[in-house]
Amino acid sequence: MMHNLETLCNGAIEVASLAADLIRNGFNNTHNVVHKGTVDLVTEVDIASERLIRRELQARFPQIRFHGEEDGGDDWRHGEVWVVDPLDGTTNFANRLPHFAVSIALCNHGEPIAGVVMNPMNNEIYHSFKGGGAFVNGEPIHVGTQKEMNDALAVTGFPYNRREHLEIIVERLKIMLMHVQCVRRLGSAALDLCHIARGVFAIYWETNLKPWDVAAGTLLVTEAGGRVTRFDGTPMALDSFELLATNGILHEEAMRLLAPTLARTI
Repeated sequence: MMHNLETLCNGAIEVASLAADLIRNGFNNTHNVVHKGTVDLVTEVDIASERLIRRELQARFPQIRFHGEEDGGDDWRHGEVWVVDPLDGTTNFANRLPHFAVSIALCNHGEPIAGVVMNPMNNEIYHSFKGGGAFVNGEPIHVGTQKEMNDALAVTGFPYNRREHLEIIVERLKIMLMHVQCVRRLGSAALDLCHIARGVFAIYWETNLKPWDVAAGTLLVTEAGGRVTRFDGTPMALDSFELLATNGILHEEAMRLLAPTLARTI
């Protein structure tokens, strides 16, 4: 590696800020919305953001390869590759709900080693690098200290194929609602993970996420002292089907609650 991780993070912060400016400037415009699936959207701003990020990262770090949500790219499982979601929360953006993010992660053989998540609408910039801790706007952050499920605010998301698997989605939601303080659904996996890292949420579960959704955010959680696995506690790779992220203290209890649903997958 020609650059140290802090230098790489600082470069990614600069690039995320440029993309955030582009997204913010386009927020109130009428968008060309295209359906990638039944309810999976992409706008011209997603595409423009990804192309800006690719261009700017390659100008700063030409030796590092690139993989983005919209245009694809190099295999993120091998070597050093930027893994990018140029606008995480497109449905929110397209409907003018101001909760979405730019997510940029550097992966080494599929493992995130540096990550940046920026919320363009409030200028919060989260960053972390392996062994270096987690930060928001330069200030250290840590997962919460909730020890009881009744004190735990949880968050989840719904997969794009939810209509075909509604029963198991509702079952998991019902289980959690019976035990935690409450559950939120905000629409950006990257920001959900950031809120675990800073102690807002204590539990986050979701299925059918993609590497670009979670690469930066999962590193933030672990560097902030939290735990990230699959539902059964086995290690989570970026292409794992399930994600469970917690403050660590409540991880085993969250696993126990989700265990009856593991026989069915979604």
